[in-house]
Amino acid sequence: DARETGAVMDEPLLSDPDDRDFSRLRWRCRRGMLELDLLLGRFVNDHYRELDGAGRAALSRLLDMPDSELLTCLHGQADPADPELLSLVQRLR
Repeated sequence: DARETGAVMDEPLLSDPDDRDFSRLRWRCRRGMLELDLLLGRFVNDHYRELDGAGRAALSRLLDMPDSELLTCLHGQADPADPELLSLVQRLR
């Protein structure tokens, strides 16, 4: 398959698992609300590579939250019960 060998010119071959994870995560940051798109996208661009495995797992769980619940947390109107999510939300704020 041309894609596996990197022969497709329009699509770069991502050989580093972190690059694939980063690309998937950036896609998951695209939300139904522009404010969330901006907050999450900037955070991932600026801080994803600094996160350890637990931080990356927490970010993935955070992105599983519905938009309305996530926005409420980021605005400081509620806090997640999970301490790892709370720590991440505080960084995002």
